[in-house]
Amino acid sequence: MFRFAVKVGLAGGAVYYSKQEGIWEEDTEKVYERYATAMKPHIESVKQQIPLDIPALPSSGELCFVTKHYYNEGVKNTIHFIHRLPCYAGQWAKKGSDAIKQALDAQPAPPKAEPAAVVTKK
Repeated sequence: MFRFAVKVGLAGGAVYYSKQEGIWEEDTEKVYERYATAMKPHIESVKQQIPLDIPALPSSGELCFVTKHYYNEGVKNTIHFIHRLPCYAGQWAKKGSDAIKQALDAQPAPPKAEPAAVVTKK
């Protein structure tokens, strides 16, 4: 429960902060350009400290295209999954029932108890 509360708090904080920054009210390209400009000095300082070649940030047009493309692919795949859910549920139920039947058939039969000897009194 604590992990869930932390996750909800972080998600809520991210939404609140993004709302305060005006991300939801501006054009996406303007927001990207503003943050790219703000991060440029920090990226330069990291480049000086780390001797690796860091690739340049993609242009805002490329970033918008890629973001929209993957978002649309996610929506399409989600709708496809929901469309196929009855088939998947049937397949999963069949696999489950087959596994249960196989497990029950594989159990050894309980040993038969021998009838008790009848003692007669004379």
